[in-house]
Amino acid sequence: MRPALDKVMPDAWQAAQAFSAAIRDAASARGLSAQEGELIKVRASQLNACAFCLDLHSRQARQAGIGQQKLDLLPAWREAGLFDERERAVLAVAEAATVLPVTEEAEADLLGARSVLGEEAFVAAEWVAATINAFNRISILSRHPVRPRDSGGKVVR
Repeated sequence: MRPALDKVMPDAWQAAQAFSAAIRDAASARGLSAQEGELIKVRASQLNACAFCLDLHSRQARQAGIGQQKLDLLPAWREAGLFDERERAVLAVAEAATVLPVTEEAEADLLGARSVLGEEAFVAAEWVAATINAFNRISILSRHPVRPRDSGGKVVR
């Protein structure tokens, strides 16, 4: 079994958490809502197949007010017709920042997202996407476990 990055280097883990908090606060100050940030985190975690982050951010998305139907349809966000213009813009950013290299199609999506979000919220969305991608990799490499939960969200022992 590989060592968990956060356990072997807790100082690096604490720095990563502080970085994430700073990005969240800076993104909020630039007009990115908590819901939009969580949509980015859930979508990137889906694309990266990071079960730990997907579990965490799906719960946090619901706490931020994102409905279960939107979370259920997130993989088909382009086809679902349920996501508003800003949500589609941040989801395009999430996908472009996660599925590298950035293709011509993704560049077009990013151009459209920037026109919807404005420069500051657009860049904030890119920072949130880059940050969750780093955390996905940390959790995957560390093999962070997903703990079973009951219907109320409490860990089942």
